[in-house]
Amino acid sequence: MKDCVMVTGAAGYIGGQTMLALQDQGIKVLAVDTRILPHHFKSIPDRFFQEDFANSHALDQIREYQPRAIIHCAGTSLVGPSVTNPELYYRNNFVKTKALLDYLVKNAIKTRVIFSSSAATYGNPVMTPCSEEDPTMPVSPYGESKLMIEMMLRSYQQAYGLDYVAFRYFNACGADPRARHGQEPNATHIIARVLESTRDNKTFTLYGDTYPTPDGTCVRDYVHVADIARAHVMAVDRTVPSSVYNLGTSHGASNREIIALAERVTGKKVDLKVGPIRAGDPDVLTASAALFNNTTTWVPQYNLEEMVRHAWAWYNR
Repeated sequence: MKDCVMVTGAAGYIGGQTMLALQDQGIKVLAVDTRILPHHFKSIPDRFFQEDFANSHALDQIREYQPRAIIHCAGTSLVGPSVTNPELYYRNNFVKTKALLDYLVKNAIKTRVIFSSSAATYGNPVMTPCSEEDPTMPVSPYGESKLMIEMMLRSYQQAYGLDYVAFRYFNACGADPRARHGQEPNATHIIARVLESTRDNKTFTLYGDTYPTPDGTCVRDYVHVADIARAHVMAVDRTVPSSVYNLGTSHGASNREIIALAERVTGKKVDLKVGPIRAGDPDVLTASAALFNNTTTWVPQYNLEEMVRHAWAWYNR
């Protein structure tokens, strides 16, 4: 299978959407995940291996198929649990990614690594929207593990010529605009949580209303998962320089604004209760994507209401 792209974490939310975006462009996909692909997938990868991307058999597939890029979406990705169980996050994110990069270097495999980093690398930023030159001061082991991988990618590029692109995502949300894929049940992001609660007539818990923000709730920059997947496909082109890039909109919405938007889209009142602030959650986090905008033709195609509408359509398919 020549001229393929490997996707790790292909059964997940971002990995699955990325796989669909690649296939929409006629690119063959070599997919790896410890889980089986969700039953709702309307298409399947050209090759799928149900195993850990860092084990020897999965790594040997890289040498066999020589993918032109590895889009690395696998990992553990919740801020709160990383505070109580940091060992899992350092092992699943950093240690296993090091095994992947070491394999590429040891076997002189010249493939591009496209890494799913995170806005959590900024921690509680000094100013927003964040740009890539701003200080990185993560406030959770999750953010630290992502920053450690970025540092490793940069040093491996300098020492061994490793080709890479790292994307700092700012709150991926929404669902495939054609309703082929979306978030799994019990997802933790606020849009998914509030829509599931509304659909199931359950109480929605808002984590904190005493942040130093205009309405007391934290503010985030939301990016449609399909826009993230499109950025991944664009980054396969090696004319995109090796670097770290933000993917955001430069605009934030508070949790209360998200709840109000969900009520407008669904036509239903959210049954709301306020819970405690979660450990590791910054007050405000928005991003400037000017660097990637200026490097490529990428701009976000979907606004926040479309993100909520696509997610609602997914939950009611």
